[in-house]
Amino acid sequence: MRIVDNWTREDYDLVKKKVIEHNMEQLPDHIKTANETIGFMLKDEEGIVKGGITGNMFWYHMHIDFLWVDKSLRGKGYGRELLRKLEEFAVESECRLIYLDTFSFQAPDFYQNNGYQVFGVIEDHPEGFNQYFLQKRLTE
Repeated sequence: MRIVDNWTREDYDLVKKKVIEHNMEQLPDHIKTANETIGFMLKDEEGIVKGGITGNMFWYHMHIDFLWVDKSLRGKGYGRELLRKLEEFAVESECRLIYLDTFSFQAPDFYQNNGYQVFGVIEDHPEGFNQYFLQKRLTE
């Protein structure tokens, strides 16, 4: 056996698949749900994407991967609208919670103003900044 640093996308996908298989073996059937990629886009009249929110849903929770709004449209409520659209989808899909991470130079205040609570912080990462982990419980 040897450890190597040359790998392919197929190798990467195999490792991911094997971790997911292991995880699924550990969970009772009533918790298992399909792994779905979710996204909502903000488009202008010409169909050009000016913002969007993406996430991943499984095991009755939603992870927000990315939320972006074009600089020219920030502060006009579009980020909040995108977030609410994803939250509505999560509730309709019976998710128990939504979680995400964001950096101090991004939007921790935005999420907190929308009902998210910090549950962890990595200080000085990247150097001079903090990384925040936030969640919003959808069910009690």
